[in-house]
Amino acid sequence: MTIRVLIADDQDMVRRGLRRILETQSDLQVVGEAADGLATIEAARTLRPDVALVDVRMPRMDGLEVVRQLCGPAADPPVKVVVVTTFDLDEYVYPALRGGASGFLLKRSGPALLIEAVRAAMAGDSLISPSVTVRLLQHVTGRRPDAAPPAEPLTAREREITREVAEGRTNADIAAALFISPGTVKTHVAHIQRKLGVRNRVGVAMRAFELGYLADLPGGPAA
Repeated sequence: MTIRVLIADDQDMVRRGLRRILETQSDLQVVGEAADGLATIEAARTLRPDVALVDVRMPRMDGLEVVRQLCGPAADPPVKVVVVTTFDLDEYVYPALRGGASGFLLKRSGPALLIEAVRAAMAGDSLISPSVTVRLLQHVTGRRPDAAPPAEPLTAREREITREVAEGRTNADIAAALFISPGTVKTHVAHIQRKLGVRNRVGVAMRAFELGYLADLPGGPAA
């Protein structure tokens, strides 16, 4: 299956570079480019890409608002978004992920991670630059006072899998560690996402930290 990709960045040189990387892969097709936020929204509505690569700092509408409009709860139909930016500032990372982004990459991450992030987004998974992931875990040091518990609590097995997801392990890794099939892990992850009200694996980790489920992980909050 060919993955249709929209590239959004206000720098022509960056768009060309991303296009060159993606077009080396037979399963990735760049269907359009946009140089500002409003143009990105319009291109997404017209071209119906599977995945959009979106910069944060763009004219007319910033990338964070683009994320909310393309993959937030009101998006119809939603588009998978991977944020690709030079800046790993906290005021960008957390809102992007909370807004529904399927990944957050730094432009210096390299071609392999970029390609992997697009494929992961299409598969319903997430990929975040390693340095960003580490800092996120270090900075989330306590439960949010307004973090309401899920209406349907996680089972013991679901909490176990939530921990594995938060540590960045793939379904195959989790299956091997817990001696269950990858298909079973996938089903559990889908149930966890539904119960926690999140769209992807990044959302699982963030919500679990907020709720105090991961108190014994490095950087985890006290329960």
